Amino acid sequence: MTIFTESLRNALNASTDDVTRAATLPPELYTSSEAFGFEREAIFMKEWLAVGRAERISEPGDWFTVDLLGEPIIVVRTKSGAISAMSAVCQHRAMQICEGEGNNSTFKCPYHHWIYAEDGRLLGTPAMERTEEFSKADWGLPPLAVEEWLGFIFVNFDVNAEPLAPTLGRYAPYLENYHLADAVCPGTFTLESMPWNWKVMFENFNDGYHANRLHEYVQDFCPSHLSAFPEPWTDDANVVFRTAGYTHLDGGFNATHRVIMDVFPDLTDEERGRSTFALVPPMLCLGTAPDQCFFFLVRPTGPETIDVEIGYIFHPSALEDPLFEAKMALSDAGVQVFVEQDQDATTKVQLGLRSRFAPRGARYSWQEESHVQFNRWLARRYRDAWPGGESGDPRLRVVGE
Repeated sequence: MTIFTESLRNALNASTDDVTRAATLPPELYTSSEAFGFEREAIFMKEWLAVGRAERISEPGDWFTVDLLGEPIIVVRTKSGAISAMSAVCQHRAMQICEGEGNNSTFKCPYHHWIYAEDGRLLGTPAMERTEEFSKADWGLPPLAVEEWLGFIFVNFDVNAEPLAPTLGRYAPYLENYHLADAVCPGTFTLESMPWNWKVMFENFNDGYHANRLHEYVQDFCPSHLSAFPEPWTDDANVVFRTAGYTHLDGGFNATHRVIMDVFPDLTDEERGRSTFALVPPMLCLGTAPDQCFFFLVRPTGPETIDVEIGYIFHPSALEDPLFEAKMALSDAGVQVFVEQDQDATTKVQLGLRSRFAPRGARYSWQEESHVQFNRWLARRYRDAWPGGESGDPRLRVVGE
């Protein structure tokens, strides 16, 4: 039996109302294989997916691979300096031609030594001279659309997708003084097979309601009641964000509750007195603090599992500090407290969502406005691809539009 019923349609509608009336999303959207399969095609194969930072491939020929819901992808800096993305699946017998990262001028499939250019064009095909109706021009690696935004690389399986940047404009002024395109990410680490749905991850990241409740004491400098949602939702937006005020200037997510690294020098006092937390669905979670930014790249591996790649971004001067490594260790120790608390919470939330007693139609606090905005983003994608209905099915509406 399908989950795509009139009841689900009504529940999605209810989730998009004003925060004072909106209901939480139905539990099956976090647990169902059918829902995940639908989202794979309706969302992940159509939206802009964050895959990493541009400085990871700073030199021509630099490349890395990433698995996007079972699709192995190569992201490469070409000789011209542009960034390309393409399938890593050889167009002869479907072997993945490379994995990991490296620097190459061409890509050679290990199986039969078909050779591809850095932009995916097929260059070499041993012993194919007797094959009829074969042209190398027809068998290049399938391309993906690519866009760079503030140093983040996004790809899209839809090569005709509309540009991403114009849809992020509501958040752009809050990032301007960080100059993120020129900031530095010294590296990332990945948590694999985390046992919760990707939407649970997104909701937890942008949930101000739990800030100094779950994180009591360790986040008292950034309390829940100082959450704010300064920009009203617009239908064309691809970013959900909130501000999170501090009780003092230059707060920090560590044991001192103060900044550790160099503060981004162009920040105003207002910006030094808050964080921001943002979602660029369906893969990027981005946060800011006075001395660092932090991001999660969320890669679903199933209905109830994800991999999460985590990185930090600093002003270049921070890395020149001879005490940078020691400060980084102190920062990591502080962040680890948050990570352990959040992992425990999200694991138990996912377990609860599988229960017959999982809440249906629960209400939100005003401090959870971000969830309602995310619901509106999600419900529109569900509406536009609703199984058995026409695109833009009017029976599934976004109440808050």
